[in-house]
Amino acid sequence: MSDIVVVFHSGYGHTQRVAQAVAEGAEAQLLAIDADGNLPAEGWDLLAAADAIIMGSPTYMGGVSWQFKKFADASSKVWYTQGWRNKLFAGFTNSATMNGDKVATVTYLWHLAMQHGGLWAGLGILPSNDKAATRDAINYVGGYGGLLTTSPSDASPAEMSRGDLETARAFGKRVAELVK
Repeated sequence: MSDIVVVFHSGYGHTQRVAQAVAEGAEAQLLAIDADGNLPAEGWDLLAAADAIIMGSPTYMGGVSWQFKKFADASSKVWYTQGWRNKLFAGFTNSATMNGDKVATVTYLWHLAMQHGGLWAGLGILPSNDKAATRDAINYVGGYGGLLTTSPSDASPAEMSRGDLETARAFGKRVAELVK
């Protein structure tokens, strides 16, 4: 079995719920970036040993959270030695609006993976974009480069769309299959 780590920051619990669903699909280990932008002590070792790294951040003001950015900046020590070269990477984000400039966040995650010499796995799931589609359909938000999910600003993490969470599980499963 491959080692897959889902490293993420979640400000209000929504991105954490998505991370849990991705990890469930990938049979991956969760690695949370804390409120101060730090990993737990063993975090860097987990990432070094991983075959794949799935990154997640909420989209705040058109980009990753500052906590995720702090983690990304700290990864420059790994970059210098190309410690993550040829690992498989993937990414996801959540925001309160259907668009919310989520693509900018996924693009940032892709750029970070490319800086590290990684390989990128997109979502690989066709969108639900016909008249019969409902909010609980798989890939209703319509991501391609990564997983995009939406949580209304007044919704709790428990109220997230079933379709988004099913898409997250399917995305995790895809990454695990690609690692094999």
